[in-house]
Amino acid sequence: MQPLDIQVVDQAISWCDGGQDFWLCTVLSTFGSSPRAPGSWLVAQANGDHCGSLSGGCVEEDFLERLQEGEFQGRINRIRYGAADGKDNPRVSLPCGGVLDVLIEHFPASASSREHFLALRAALNGQGHVVRRVCLKTGEASIEPDRETGQKVMEDETTATLKLRVGPVSRLLIAGLSPVASACASFAHSLGFDVIVCDPRPEEVRHFNLPGVTLRQELPSMWIAREGCHGATAVVALTHDPKIDDTALMEAVKTDAFYIGVMGSLRTSEKRRERLLRIGGLNEQQVERIRMPIGLNIGSKTPAEIALAVMADIIRVREGIPPHKVVSRLTPVTH
Repeated sequence: MQPLDIQVVDQAISWCDGGQDFWLCTVLSTFGSSPRAPGSWLVAQANGDHCGSLSGGCVEEDFLERLQEGEFQGRINRIRYGAADGKDNPRVSLPCGGVLDVLIEHFPASASSREHFLALRAALNGQGHVVRRVCLKTGEASIEPDRETGQKVMEDETTATLKLRVGPVSRLLIAGLSPVASACASFAHSLGFDVIVCDPRPEEVRHFNLPGVTLRQELPSMWIAREGCHGATAVVALTHDPKIDDTALMEAVKTDAFYIGVMGSLRTSEKRRERLLRIGGLNEQQVERIRMPIGLNIGSKTPAEIALAVMADIIRVREGIPPHKVVSRLTPVTH
């Protein structure tokens, strides 16, 4: 199964090919408790068929019901769920006082619509970042290369224009199979990552079968050297085999991967660091990019616990959270 954003775009392209109009919903902003971040998508048809998610429940139900009742026939609409006055949606209230702003665009089944979503598909696959420009007055939407960095959703009230950034889906490249690697693959897939596992060993790949995860029977270093890693890629080496782990790291540090890590104790990590500097041909700056030992320190022992620590650290880095800011979201209970 593909990551959710790719599923949404592929569904839109399929409807275009079938001559069927559809509606694209985009989360513009959230306040308070909301399970989906700005930029999240849902695509739907007038009969209620849909793909994607806006909130994980009541918002989708309300939107689909209203769509089937014939609302949102204009080219563009904007609605707010959870507003204090209930003006837009008196039927829906979000938990914990949450507020959700949603953009709704009606796309006809046309060549231009198909081209629009093919460009989004290319961006999600790592072929460059793009910006969707949407005119809030006319609904006209265009796509252009994104040469800046910043928020995923920006609004220019002067020109009544939205800028919606779209880039590669998060990818996890696992260098070599092991019990920890299998658990990581499962966690990452459930978190919406595009997961690729590389391992040349027949005895290891023979029993690996995880739906939705791509398996390449080759050295991960060869795959990285050939395919590269875009800036939304995390590379993890989890085998304890230097022939697989070290060579993968030596290639990964030459890429734009945002996270590179390898499993091992402090003692093993120090030996690996010396080895990569002495015979691996890496410099200090390249070695500093490698997180060793990998993962958050949560006292993990079992493969599943280690995989949890690895994925938590990857998400922390992806979201730009410093290590000292990692704290529980739960308020301590006092008696």
